Amino acid sequence: MSTAEQVPTYPALVQALADRGLLDARWRRVFEAVPRSGFVPAEVWRQLPNRCEPVVGRESWLALVNSDEPVVTQLDDGVEGGPGVATSSNSMPSMVARMLGLLQVADGHGVLEIGTGTGYVAGLLCERLGDEQVHSVELDAVVARQSAEALAQAGYRPRLRVGDGEQPWPGLGPVDRLIATCALRHVPYGLLRQVRPGGILVAPLVREFWSGALVQLRIQGDGTAVGPFCGGATFMPMRSHRAPDLHDVRGKGRARAAGLDPAQLLDLGFALYAGARLPGVRLIHQNTPEGAQVWVTREDGAAATAATGDGVWQYGPGLLWEEIEQVWWEYETVGRPDAEQFGLTVTDRGQHVWLRDPHEVIRPARG
Repeated sequence: MSTAEQVPTYPALVQALADRGLLDARWRRVFEAVPRSGFVPAEVWRQLPNRCEPVVGRESWLALVNSDEPVVTQLDDGVEGGPGVATSSNSMPSMVARMLGLLQVADGHGVLEIGTGTGYVAGLLCERLGDEQVHSVELDAVVARQSAEALAQAGYRPRLRVGDGEQPWPGLGPVDRLIATCALRHVPYGLLRQVRPGGILVAPLVREFWSGALVQLRIQGDGTAVGPFCGGATFMPMRSHRAPDLHDVRGKGRARAAGLDPAQLLDLGFALYAGARLPGVRLIHQNTPEGAQVWVTREDGAAATAATGDGVWQYGPGLLWEEIEQVWWEYETVGRPDAEQFGLTVTDRGQHVWLRDPHEVIRPARG
C-alpha cells in the first residue's frame, strides 16, 4: 500500500463520528456534504503538549485535516516573530459534532455563532438550516476575510460580521440558538439578550481552576439562563477573556509531606466544585510519567506546587494546599459527583455553579 493510500479520508472520519453516536442521520448528511478540507488553509500547525509544530507536505496536511484533531490555523494573533502560541484553529470534528448536537437546532431556527474562525461550523449550519438563518461574528479581520472566502467557495453565504462577539449584534433580533466557538470566562449577559426565551446557548467556559467545560443553557422567560455542564472542552479564549496563567509568587517556599495526589485535582467534577468553592485560585498542570504536576496561585500571593509521588511546596500567606485538600474532602462527602451533575445559572447579576439542582448553589469558602 502506498503512503497516499494510507492517508485518512473525510468520509472515514464522518463514519467514525457516526459510529460514536455523535451524528444523527440528519447531521451525518450535513457533515458528508461539507468537507473540512475546504475550510483549512494551506499553512497550519499541529498542537503538541508544549508547542505548535508546522505541518509540512500535502499528505501530512490531509492526514491532520481528516483526523479527529484540532488544526491550528493562526499563531500569536497573526503577528510575526511571536512565541508561537496558537490563537485560532479548526476544532476537533468530534467536538463540533457534540456542540451542534447540544444546540438542538430545527428547521427554521436562526443561529448566531460567536467566533467564525475558519468558517467550518458556519458552513455546517448553512447546510443544515440555510444561509439566511446563520449569523456569525469574528473579531480578527484577517481571519474573517479568509473564512468569508472559504464559505463563498463552498457555496455558502451566511450573514457575516467583523466585530466583538461579546457585544450584541446591532439590529439583529433574538435568535433561536447561539453557539460560541471560543472559550468564555463568563457568559456575558448581553449574549443572553440575543436569544429568545426558550432558546439555547452552547458555549465552552474556562475558569481559573479548570481548563474548559461545555455548558448548555436554556433561556428563561425572565431573561436568565440555566443548564447543565456537558463534559470537558478546551478552546482558545475570546480575546477579551484571556487571563495570565498564574499570579506572581514571591517568597521562600515551605516544604510539607505529600498528601492529596495532584492528578486527582484534574478530574472535571472536582475542578468545577473547587472552582466554585475557591474563586480566584488558578491552576495549571502538566502530565508526568508518574501522574501530574500542578501549580496553584491566588491573587494574595499564596501558592503551592505538587507532583505525584513527591512532596508539596507552599509559598506566601496561608496554607493554600490545605485549603484545596479541605475542598477535596467536601467533594468526597457529597459523593464525588461527575461533571454532568453540575450546572450553571446566569443572570444580570452574574453567574454561579450549582450541584444537582439549580437551587443548590455552591458558595465560595469563607476565610
